[in-house]
Amino acid sequence: MVERLKAGIKNGDRVALSRAVTMVENESDGYLELLEFAYQNRKPSYRIGITGPPGAGKSTLVSALVRGLVDDNRLAVVAVDPTSPFSGGALLGDRIRMSELVGLPNVFIRSMASRGSLGGLATATSNVLVLFEAFGNDYIVVETIGVGQVEIDVAQSCDTIILVLVPESGDGVQVMKAGLIEIADIIVVNKADRSGADSLFRELSNLTGQVERAWSIPILKTIATQGEGVDELIQSILHHRRFLEQTGELKKRRRERIRDLLNRLLEERVREMVAMRLRPDEIERVVDMVEAGEISPFQAVEKILTRG
Repeated sequence: MVERLKAGIKNGDRVALSRAVTMVENESDGYLELLEFAYQNRKPSYRIGITGPPGAGKSTLVSALVRGLVDDNRLAVVAVDPTSPFSGGALLGDRIRMSELVGLPNVFIRSMASRGSLGGLATATSNVLVLFEAFGNDYIVVETIGVGQVEIDVAQSCDTIILVLVPESGDGVQVMKAGLIEIADIIVVNKADRSGADSLFRELSNLTGQVERAWSIPILKTIATQGEGVDELIQSILHHRRFLEQTGELKKRRRERIRDLLNRLLEERVREMVAMRLRPDEIERVVDMVEAGEISPFQAVEKILTRG
């Protein structure tokens, strides 16, 4: 099975890629072998992260963006969806809104469910992106569902991060407080034909002026439903890519991503090892000791890690 999937990915078989992604996402038997293959055969794609609050029109913008990039390029789109607390399945609204892309031969669309897993989602997404790179995609577009810490972690697996806002997103100061200005490389005011767009644009201009970075963050207006401003967005992405390449920042960012991934994998491995070595009742006894003041939390960690 794994060998067939490897061969399929090498040969550009989309069905094989889809099955491989499912295997990796579910951590099924053989998924690590697939990832080893992917890391050995990948050619880094240029990754574009799209984040912003729900209702900002991200999926519509992604559709327009992909249509503008698809000429002579192979693209993958990853929509990171929330999980329904009732069914446990992903809400695939993004794929419905991007259905017009399905017929394009050079575009592969995939939704990933968070399954309520906060720490593991960024790692799972990174693994899937490596498969896409092994498949030979020139660009990968990652859309996240919101602007929480998990979504920010996922977006930071990308080379260019685009923050999408709309006039009704609320006070731009809240964006600053959430730390989104610091991670955004490009800011888009979508639905720019609505009331308040100019005001939001001015406020964001003032906020970005307070950020000390070598890259000057462009703020663009778009009306994604009509395709307005999309060409300017693509040009800004290409300009940012050239900036990263010429300054060495692209290599630096990608190296930092590897370091972050290793740290996450180590943390996950340590948690697994602790879970294997300690029964739940033993953990509770340690909690009782800390609660009673018999040991400190730091001593408790040492006790757990050095347990024979």
